[in-house]
This record gives sequence, C-alpha cells and structure tokens, in this order.
Amino acid sequence: MARKENRMTGKTLYLANPYGFSGQQRAGPLAELAAALKALGADVWEPFARNNQIDKLAPGWAYRVGQADLRDVRDSDGIFAVVNGCPPDEGVMVELGMAIAWGKPVFLFRDDFRRCTDSEAYPLNLMVFTGLPEQGWEDYWYDSVDGLADPDKSLARWLAA
Repeated sequence: MARKENRMTGKTLYLANPYGFSGQQRAGPLAELAAALKALGADVWEPFARNNQIDKLAPGWAYRVGQADLRDVRDSDGIFAVVNGCPPDEGVMVELGMAIAWGKPVFLFRDDFRRCTDSEAYPLNLMVFTGLPEQGWEDYWYDSVDGLADPDKSLARWLAA
C-alpha cells in the first residue's frame, strides 16, 4: 500500500483545544485531530505539546505557559479552535479572541451536538463567529474529523492557496 506523503503548506495552524488536560483525550481526539490537520499539510502548533513541558512546582510557571501560548497564537498563520462544551473552554475562547483581534484566519470545530446560544443563526454565542464572514460562515465550521479534508470548505482552500 502506497503511503500518502504529507506535504507541508508552510502555513502554521494554532490548534486551540482543551483536550490536553486529559491523558485519554490527548491520546484520542487530540492526536486524531492533529494528525488529520497535518495530513492536510498544516504545520500544527498544539499548545500542550509545545508549551507545557515546564516544572509546575516552579514559581511563575502558569504565567510562562500563558505567555508562550499568546506568542504562538500571534505568530501562527491561522487558528483552528475546538469549541466543544456549553460554554466552550475559557482558554480556547481567549485564544480565539486574540486570533480574531489579530485578523487571523479562523476555523472552528465542534462535534458536540448541544446548542448554547440565544441566536437562531449560530449554535454558540454569536461572538465566537465574529472572525468568520457573515455569509458562508458554515464553510469555516467543522463537525467531524472526516470533514476537514472537504475541498469545498475553507480550511482545505486556505491550506492550498
């Protein structure tokens, strides 16, 4: 069987997610999501892998992790945010807000079926969608790992551009 070669696009994608807090989620959904993004050619910057190898007994460790994550969001080309939960993880929301403020391309992933909103248009708080276009925002929304490679959606187009 021929092995598909992963060709990097040169684009860095910050993978904002809450999965790194759990060993099972790190080994399961996080590994699967990161592998799927890499297979599309993204250079995936996953914060738990990049910035969490610190001594948590040392004073100031939390500040250093937060600053490293902030730098990675700022220096990445785009953000892929896992927005599961009602509400989604606070850290992911801060990272998403920074990316929106810096004008980064935003891609959202939610395989959580619960609606958490007052809006009939969006499945989450409307502010989560401020980094997406008003018309066609659904092209930046993913609800399965299998859907990431859809060539008609924004992630594949962005990585190929």
